Amino acid sequence: MGSKSFRYALWGGAVIAIIAALAYAFRAQPLAVDLAHIETKRILVSVADEGKAEVREVYRVSAPLAGRLLRVQGEVGDPVVAGETELARIEPSVPVFLDARTESEIRAAVEAAKASYDMAKAEWDHANAEREFTTNEVKRSRSLFATGTISKQRLDEAERAYRVAAADLLTAQARLDQRMHELEVVEAKLVSPVNSSNHGPECDCLVLRAPVDGEILQIIEESEKPVVAGTGIVEVGDPRNLQIVVDLLSEDAVQVKPGLPAVVEGWGGPPLEAVVRRIEPYGYTKVSALGIDEQRVDVLLDLVDPPEAWSRLGHGYRVDVSIILEDIEALSVPIGAVFRIGQEWATFVFEDGRARQRTLKLGARNADKAQVVEGLAENDRVVLHPSDQIADGVRIVSR
Repeated sequence: MGSKSFRYALWGGAVIAIIAALAYAFRAQPLAVDLAHIETKRILVSVADEGKAEVREVYRVSAPLAGRLLRVQGEVGDPVVAGETELARIEPSVPVFLDARTESEIRAAVEAAKASYDMAKAEWDHANAEREFTTNEVKRSRSLFATGTISKQRLDEAERAYRVAAADLLTAQARLDQRMHELEVVEAKLVSPVNSSNHGPECDCLVLRAPVDGEILQIIEESEKPVVAGTGIVEVGDPRNLQIVVDLLSEDAVQVKPGLPAVVEGWGGPPLEAVVRRIEPYGYTKVSALGIDEQRVDVLLDLVDPPEAWSRLGHGYRVDVSIILEDIEALSVPIGAVFRIGQEWATFVFEDGRARQRTLKLGARNADKAQVVEGLAENDRVVLHPSDQIADGVRIVSR
């Protein structure tokens, strides 16, 4: 009996051990997760987008009249002085080629003007001859009156005739000058464009000078060519008076206020400090790279760093701009640890080897972390990127 009882006990123990081993092998294992500590950290909330550097005041020098622009001699980057530096010269418009009918009409007008001039010349010759005659008559009458040969009345008549003849000569001379100028005007209409250009030192050109001190930023029209009034020729400005222009989405722009700090990067040099000066009061539609219509708003920023720090930054250069909306030190939770339950934020906290769900109240947040207003304390550990296997009470272990 003793040996039989021993065998039963031995087999029973073996069965119990196997059952225990199977129970241990098939028991629920805790899920391995990544944990993060809740700490007080700096939370920087900002809006960022691409922008460009621009000279604040750009002056476009345009042609004030139609004519022929002579070749611009300056180069981009050349310094200019207000009122002194010559930027361009414009030769007034030359005559256009005439069609056959107009040319015939003008040539007929020239012949008519020549006839009028010849008539005026004949009248002048007549008036001149009359004045010479009356001049001799008045001299003779004065001599005869001195000897008592003629009366005072005859002398007065001779002098009156002389004055009338002199006045007639002046009238004839004025009429002759008038006819001569009329002939010149009509003949000028026949001047050919081929013979009218004058690029020599005697060129009667309009000289355009720099309106402000600075540099030539862009030469719009460099070569010699005909231009109409209003054609842009040169742009000038002061490259040391730069501003940053960034076009933000309208929903981001409404969060920006004048005076907010900003950081300018991605221009090839060290980060630069800037401050928001103005948010434009109007928006416009811009098509994104994906073909989506977006409402954009221009935000203007002033650089805070001295010009020596951004001397290589030029007009039209691309930059990356981050406008800082909030910069605080607060208890923070990683964005990857929080999720939505209805209208509330929640997270899983590691407590005694199990995941415990907690509802949170968040404040400022960015792409990495969020401010914890309620729901967590310093040194709590939360589950990062919880999967759908994590639920309240599930056993977890740090990965």
